[in-house]
Amino acid sequence: MGNTMKTVKTIPEINNTHWQTGHRSEFLAVLDDYPTPDISQPIFQVGEKLRVISDEGGWWRARSLTTGLENYIPEKYVAKVYHGWLFEGLGRQKAEELLLLPNTKAGSFMIRNSETTKGLYSLSVRHVHVKHYRIFRLPNNWYYISPRQTFQCLEDLVNHYSEVADGLCCILTTPCLTQHTISSDTTDLEPPVVMRNKTFTWKDKQRSKENDDEIEDMLAMEDSGISYGLRNSITSYLALTREDHSYMSNRKKKTQSVIYRSKYKSQLPFMYHED
Repeated sequence: MGNTMKTVKTIPEINNTHWQTGHRSEFLAVLDDYPTPDISQPIFQVGEKLRVISDEGGWWRARSLTTGLENYIPEKYVAKVYHGWLFEGLGRQKAEELLLLPNTKAGSFMIRNSETTKGLYSLSVRHVHVKHYRIFRLPNNWYYISPRQTFQCLEDLVNHYSEVADGLCCILTTPCLTQHTISSDTTDLEPPVVMRNKTFTWKDKQRSKENDDEIEDMLAMEDSGISYGLRNSITSYLALTREDHSYMSNRKKKTQSVIYRSKYKSQLPFMYHED
């Protein structure tokens, strides 16, 4: 018998971002009351944040971060949320409903998939009304809203517009639904952050790696009550002043140059609003 050569099917390489490669979402956002009020009293209400317990194939078993209640909910009733602000599985209209919920502050925001252009994202921000900005992607996978500034990743884009509005309707303050987590009278939920020292100053604080690690853990909490811009300013300060130079070197590699300013004047408008 002669040797037979097996044909191997080659799968094209797709440059997915890390939230598209099987990483678990931080939480689920409820998009509609479930069940609907005409059927029975809702178990989960629109705007609630759920912690996933298990995937039951078309259904999620989840626990509410608002009430502590645990139950099942169909996957079509929820959106997966990554980084606290990247919402997967909802459109423009539903984004507006979530951003206009009571207790949602001006500057609350989310990033979602664009409905009008496949493969692109949109930034939705609550101000007087909800504004939508299309996020474009360059061939090298960098992102931009205004063509005069590009960002290596969406997180860098969020960090920048948390510091300055730079053409947006307002500065980004908190991710959508941040105000919708209540941990009182519940068990096994994340405790609130308590700021004990109102007169905190850096120069009066004894610096150590343990202290820095505790501060960084606090900054990583989405409900810490500190704006994204301030979080990143403090994190940058820690990185620059840490005595461990190897740590500084590694951090610089991870957070290298996030803003690119073109030396050519673009003919495109300063800011893109979604249709």
